[in-house]
Amino acid sequence: MTLRIGQGFDAHRFREGGRLVLGGVAIPFHLGLQAHSDGDCLLHAITDALLGAIAAGDLGRHFPDTDSRYAGIDSRELLRNAAGLLRAQSWQALNIDATLIAQRPRLAAFLPQMVANVADDLGIESGQVNIKATTTEAMGFTGREEGLAALAVVLVSRCET
Repeated sequence: MTLRIGQGFDAHRFREGGRLVLGGVAIPFHLGLQAHSDGDCLLHAITDALLGAIAAGDLGRHFPDTDSRYAGIDSRELLRNAAGLLRAQSWQALNIDATLIAQRPRLAAFLPQMVANVADDLGIESGQVNIKATTTEAMGFTGREEGLAALAVVLVSRCET
């Protein structure tokens, strides 16, 4: 069995209007995220980590923000596409650990649904996915509530024949 680790990071600036979507969950908040897609930085970080683990580049390589086909796209579609790339190369996600970094909004109540969405999109058990949220104690761009960020680490395996 071959194991690989991938890591991902994404950050987006808040903007007036629009929806705030994280982990495929619409979060009630007065600001949305500035982005070419739906701005789901949690799923972007996880997708980047998965692509990195299998040495397949990054989100921008597969879904460039210069391509109008991806304008406003649901980031769950991007995650499912990356999951298809893993399967096509006989890889599977074993574990995902991700962190959302935001001063506001408070996200704890939405984390279980985010976990369920990620597990469903990757075809794995929810016990293989961990998502948590933290603040930066009012420091930096997230602490000033200018935007939010996400980090993700994944472990994938491929059985060699």
